[in-house]
Amino acid sequence: MIIMRSAKTNIRSAAKEASHERILQAAARAIRRSGYDGTGVADIMKEAGLTHGAFYAHFESREAMLAAAADRAGAEANAVAAKVIAAVPPEQSLQALMQTYLSKEHVANIETGCPVSALGSEMPRQSPEVRRAATRRIKEMIDLVARQSPDWGQPGCHERALVTVATMVGTLMLARAVDDPALSESLCSAALKSQFPSGT
Repeated sequence: MIIMRSAKTNIRSAAKEASHERILQAAARAIRRSGYDGTGVADIMKEAGLTHGAFYAHFESREAMLAAAADRAGAEANAVAAKVIAAVPPEQSLQALMQTYLSKEHVANIETGCPVSALGSEMPRQSPEVRRAATRRIKEMIDLVARQSPDWGQPGCHERALVTVATMVGTLMLARAVDDPALSESLCSAALKSQFPSGT
């Protein structure tokens, strides 16, 4: 009897976990696609294949969901960056990362790309909870870039990483903002040349 109850509890718990995961995946895509203000609970639940009423079994509020979505989107982007870095020799890692970040594919795929460039202009108007989650992932991104420097840990390395991340994010935001494909490409190309004058 106790074993059956325990098995049912485990099945329910696994089902809730799977539902939670679907909500997070849908929300992480939605905030990048539609922005924080354009992301509604009803739409997320529908995309996740769940009823609107089930939302509060997973999150206390819309803000809690947005914070979790910001965290998930940032984690996904940083995982992609780490994968790019791991695939090349250490001396090529930063250039490979920037080339991938400023690629035509990344410019075109806002829904699955870096949330910082997709949502940066909206961040000042978000709740402390959402901003905290995004800031944590931005710091992670800066640290990831800093660790690719041959002088990692030395004075000035962190500052260079800040400039590199600001260049990457700002360039991607501009490349997506303009309606001129040639200008979009030129922005990305110029940013790469400024960082790697002889290597692009």
